[in-house]
Amino acid sequence: MPEYGYFLSCEEFGPAELVEQARMAEQAGFRSLWISDHYHPWNDAQGQSPFVWSVIGALSEAVSLPIETAVTCPTVRMHPAVVAQAAATSAVMTNGRFRLGVGSGEALNEHVLGHVWPPAHIRLEMLEESIQVMRRLFTGEEVNHHGTHYTVENARLYTVPDEPVPIDISGFGPAATALASRVGDGYITMMPEESMVEQFRKGGGAGKPVSGGTKVCYGTDREECVRTVRKLWFNQFLPGEMAQILPSPRHFEQLEPLVTEEMVTEKSVCGDDVDEHVRALSAFADAGFDRVYVNQIGPDQRGFFDFYRTKVLPQLQQG
Repeated sequence: MPEYGYFLSCEEFGPAELVEQARMAEQAGFRSLWISDHYHPWNDAQGQSPFVWSVIGALSEAVSLPIETAVTCPTVRMHPAVVAQAAATSAVMTNGRFRLGVGSGEALNEHVLGHVWPPAHIRLEMLEESIQVMRRLFTGEEVNHHGTHYTVENARLYTVPDEPVPIDISGFGPAATALASRVGDGYITMMPEESMVEQFRKGGGAGKPVSGGTKVCYGTDREECVRTVRKLWFNQFLPGEMAQILPSPRHFEQLEPLVTEEMVTEKSVCGDDVDEHVRALSAFADAGFDRVYVNQIGPDQRGFFDFYRTKVLPQLQQG
């Protein structure tokens, strides 16, 4: 059975709030943490975007739960040699309880330095090379690398954990999933699709963890929850590649009218129906996931954690 964790949203909450949510998650019985890594929120209504590595430092002192970025893009905005240093330090601060989740990124966060945003197949090439660079650096040895996309000269990490930081790869399509199965220490995806899990495991990922995440909006007024989800997270209902190629929050906001409350009602978990929450998480278990992370949308965080502590988590068998 899966392990259930909490998904901290850096797009919606500031550093102090995220740390407090982590404490509540541990007290409620969640067993691990995901935390998003963004330069921008998806839209201005979300309203936050703290530097994830500073927050992880605070989390390492506040809780004892394992922590993973979901996900970091180590290719454009930050050079993989810098990401490697951040991840190694995070692993040391958490006594080895840190995993680095990586993905090919979105223009929303990665184009901010003015670099060209490459097409998807190039982004996957860059991601694979960046993983090679980071793994070499995690050894603590001096690294010199002159590759297709990255150059590293005389680089050595002096602060490294006892074991190399595990690198899990995010994938939402066949090409990224194939990369994850070939070179990842684990696989991350956001939908409970058994076919993607099977592709990962058959392609070389057998025995490696598969992690998934979902967003819910707990509250006693279901209609108000639907409105909250549409206001704050309408972006998750946009189709196709828009999430990867739109460059700023205002561009996402221009598409808000495409998302209706009916779409939110059909495609998200809103309200306080225990069975609905349990079904949503159980779908990941049925699809073969090892870890499932849930995020509460909106301000009623304490109500959510009380609800999950007393009514939802007790109904979910955890591995």
